[in-house]
Amino acid sequence: MASHQVDMAVIGGGINGAGIARDAAGRGLTVYLCEQNDLASGTSSWSTKLIHGGLRYLEHYEFRLVREALIERERLWRLAPHIIWPLRFVLPAHRGLRPAWLLRLGLFLYDHLGGRKLLPATRTLNLFKDEVGAPLKPNAVTGFEYSDCWVDDARLVVLNAMDARAHGAVIETRQKLIGAERIGSFWRLHIENQHTKSVKLIEARVLVNAAGPWVTDILQHKVKSDMQSRVRLVQGSHIVLRRLYEHDRAYIFQNADNRIIFAIPYQKHFTLIGTTDRDYQGDPKDVHATEDEISYLVAAASEYFKAPLKREDVVWSYSGVRPLYDDGASKAQEATRDYVLKLDASEGKAPLLSVFGGKITTYRRLAEAVLEKVKSHLPSSASKAGWTAHNFLPGGDFPQTGFDALVDQMFADYRGFDYGYIERLCRLYGTKARNIIGSAQTLSDLGVHYGGTLTEREIDYLMREEWAQTAGDVLWRRTKLGLVLTATEQATLLSVMEGRFSQR
Repeated sequence: MASHQVDMAVIGGGINGAGIARDAAGRGLTVYLCEQNDLASGTSSWSTKLIHGGLRYLEHYEFRLVREALIERERLWRLAPHIIWPLRFVLPAHRGLRPAWLLRLGLFLYDHLGGRKLLPATRTLNLFKDEVGAPLKPNAVTGFEYSDCWVDDARLVVLNAMDARAHGAVIETRQKLIGAERIGSFWRLHIENQHTKSVKLIEARVLVNAAGPWVTDILQHKVKSDMQSRVRLVQGSHIVLRRLYEHDRAYIFQNADNRIIFAIPYQKHFTLIGTTDRDYQGDPKDVHATEDEISYLVAAASEYFKAPLKREDVVWSYSGVRPLYDDGASKAQEATRDYVLKLDASEGKAPLLSVFGGKITTYRRLAEAVLEKVKSHLPSSASKAGWTAHNFLPGGDFPQTGFDALVDQMFADYRGFDYGYIERLCRLYGTKARNIIGSAQTLSDLGVHYGGTLTEREIDYLMREEWAQTAGDVLWRRTKLGLVLTATEQATLLSVMEGRFSQR
């Protein structure tokens, strides 16, 4: 069986794998990435959707991590302003919990630790007078408003994969590593197509294990490595409800158990609440939000909102498993979110680098660290560093403050479309939204309409350009239209996409 040779093979199509593939390909390396399911189908699509420094990490003295994340926050906003944008967070000072002076001190550090330039600074609020206090119970007078950013997490993964491909990387989904062995200075990988069950060989100078929650499975069962895999699986669940308030700020609430939760405006018509932190046992693919977790989030948010939340208000829930580096912390919420890179590179043998932990905000710096760690095993071009800090992600090539201008220009050019539809496309695709509409004049020109402004033309684009194969890929990762399509519409789309993919 013939094999395909590359400089680097990456296992895992989450944010870390896609970011590593992008960085390596942009340095002129030949790269192959395989993902056993869909891009961002694991941890990377089940986050709280934040690009943030991690205010609560200051309590655990993780100053290096927070500083690096805060620096990356504005940098990523510049690179992808269609899927990343500023968000103001309101933190009420709740009597009996962390005192107001401690919160203000933490926010002072947060404002100054990472060289904030564009995002507005923290301000103190009177919650009895400011509109952000209106939805809350009157048990907190003082609050603080600070800056972080929102991100469409799954789209961030896809855009990194697209840019990796644009630089020559081969990105394949539904392709699973079933085994690997060192053959001298190369790795030989056996990759199984999850549809046809056919197997092909890939040979690579360097193997990167970025499989997220499956990182130990790769080490123990696929590559037979003796590397110690100190990973702690932590489950984080979220709930989505109909919009709970009218303004555009998010909340960060302290709980009596010393944990925090967020309440965030979500997809214009909803509010996202999360997250939980609990140790997880079992196969990560089986994770789901438990009734205990849903009840916890409902109860915790109800401590703050005037209008009590009820279980029947929850329209959707999701859960993911975070593969954190096991630093021996006694509680799941105290385990480090920093990344740890472990290199297995015996002299004369092909290197294996495994990624433990990490957070979305620092994925780009993680990728640079990976390339730095393995550069001695790669062609000299691998020493070219820092290029990803300045190059737009696909669709993000418009001025950072110009998203509204982008939408207005698109709407002026496509008067036959509803403004909300144009805005949705620009949020997902940025300047590439024109590739979907093309010369169409109305929605009916875009083929079959599947509900929620989802059209045949958009599905064509997602299948052709973004590796979408199933209805789930489209409804829950490339878009979030699963929140608005009816069960009948979703069933129709499922049937249509199965048929279309089988014909490819």
